[in-house]
Amino acid sequence: MADTKEFLGTGRRKTAVARVRLAIGSGKITINGRPFENYFPTDTLRTMATQALAATESVAKYDVRVTLEGGGPAGQAGAMRHGIARALLTVDAALRPALKSAGYLTRDPRMRERKKYGQPGARKRFQYSKR
Repeated sequence: MADTKEFLGTGRRKTAVARVRLAIGSGKITINGRPFENYFPTDTLRTMATQALAATESVAKYDVRVTLEGGGPAGQAGAMRHGIARALLTVDAALRPALKSAGYLTRDPRMRERKKYGQPGARKRFQYSKR
């Protein structure tokens, strides 16, 4: 097992966490033991998840194994993109300018706003009744 070198990266988005392992290979992507096409059924999510690989022109260079936890499909795709970008940095530091300018190394800080008491949601109010 010492001959197969793996590069690790952790990505986060909303409440989703992606643990990414890159190994030199043919471009096969596996998520939680399932094929990439089955895990993300829509093209937009697939594109979002692999944007970091496309930006560095390394789609067919690495086999990607991802463990995804928490969040929904969009958050998981964003977490995967962040994790792949971080793993690519450990492979080659010269890729940093391309990944940085595209914004793939920045953890998206937007989170769900909490529900407040006396209201049905975070911002929505119960209907006002004058009489």
